[in-house]
Amino acid sequence: MGTVISADGTPIDFDRTGSGPAVVVLSAGPNDRSPNQPLVDALKPFLTVYTYDHRGRGRSGDTPPHTAEREFEDLAAVIAEAGGSAGVFGSSGNGNIAIEAALHGVPISRIAMWEPPYIVAGARSAVPPDWGKTVQRAIDAGKPDEGIYYWLTEVIEVPAEFVTQMRGTPFWDSMTAAAQGLVYDAEVLRGFTLPSTAPDVPALVLDGGSTALPWLRTGIEALLELLPDARHESLEGQPHDVAPDAIAPTLIKFFEPGP
Repeated sequence: MGTVISADGTPIDFDRTGSGPAVVVLSAGPNDRSPNQPLVDALKPFLTVYTYDHRGRGRSGDTPPHTAEREFEDLAAVIAEAGGSAGVFGSSGNGNIAIEAALHGVPISRIAMWEPPYIVAGARSAVPPDWGKTVQRAIDAGKPDEGIYYWLTEVIEVPAEFVTQMRGTPFWDSMTAAAQGLVYDAEVLRGFTLPSTAPDVPALVLDGGSTALPWLRTGIEALLELLPDARHESLEGQPHDVAPDAIAPTLIKFFEPGP
């Protein structure tokens, strides 16, 4: 465990474990870094794994005003601690964040993504453009649970009956406690649209094959056309909440140096 200081003076709390090439495993959204621990445990015999609490979450600080650039600076500070360059893995929207960070000059050597949610016109309904502000209003009104409910049902499009079943669970309570993180992510993710350009770094895009939602597969196909140095693999049958032991071998192979 350690702390790095981001460009604006905010302390960012991180963990480092394992040995081998440096890889940062992102954890954003309404979570701290703790849900990534099972994946970290699977990777650390082969890789030096860095995880950190994004600003405003867990043990990291939070210095207003927040902008998307602060998130990139925080990742850059962790990568500096890792030696100045590192691979990055992001699941779901964290994959989108990794792409944006590389485009903003963060020294990322390789990017691996699991089902990054890029929305192609016509594949599904558009994300409300002010979704982050809607979550913020719920938080400001003292009702962060309503912000979480809105995000899950209107942005992620989880059926309302499933969301209702989550209420009152420890998972729900942890998301509610870190709801501010969604507002911060919204400034990077915006409408989940593809960037106009792509970073020129090796990329691995993973999905669950036939179990992936059709709109996710459409977005991944468009992303693969955009990325200049990318390969695609499907872990058939894996859900969006991919099992760490299922994805770890593929990530290790990608991030370890070749012969």
